Amino acid sequence: MENNDILKRLRYTFDYGDDKMMEIFELADHEVTRALLSDWLKKEDHEEFVEMTDYQLAVFLNGLIVEKRGRKEGEQPEPEEELDNNLILRKIKIALNLKSHDIVDVLSLAGRKVSPTEISAFLRNPSHRHYKYCNDQYLRGLMSGIQKKYRTDDSGSNEVKDAPV
Repeated sequence: MENNDILKRLRYTFDYGDDKMMEIFELADHEVTRALLSDWLKKEDHEEFVEMTDYQLAVFLNGLIVEKRGRKEGEQPEPEEELDNNLILRKIKIALNLKSHDIVDVLSLAGRKVSPTEISAFLRNPSHRHYKYCNDQYLRGLMSGIQKKYRTDDSGSNEVKDAPV
């Protein structure tokens, strides 16, 4: 999945406006302008579209962790220069305080069947012999399931359309 798509989906799921998005970046000790945020959120074929780097998404996800869980004591984690789907999954898991069985449930909301053992393999260190790469299908399913679980429309229903990407 593209970093910009992940940002757009999280913004839509939690109904964050520009000010809230900029505040989340600030929670990770990083400032972004409204103009840059706007350029990240544009469609790919728009002339002002800017591709979000792994580092910038890592900053946002670290800020989301602080937003949802609170700032941990001591030195804050440094954003990663490179992200893969497994690390994105791990950061979202931490931010939303999800356990493996919660991730299984979220993925099932998106029609993806996965076992807790598979989730455990996604969350392992890449050097572990039971590590498994989290492909885009699983990450897309996770984002869709999170949207179904956390996004409510104006009537309070969780029945929502797909996030604009």
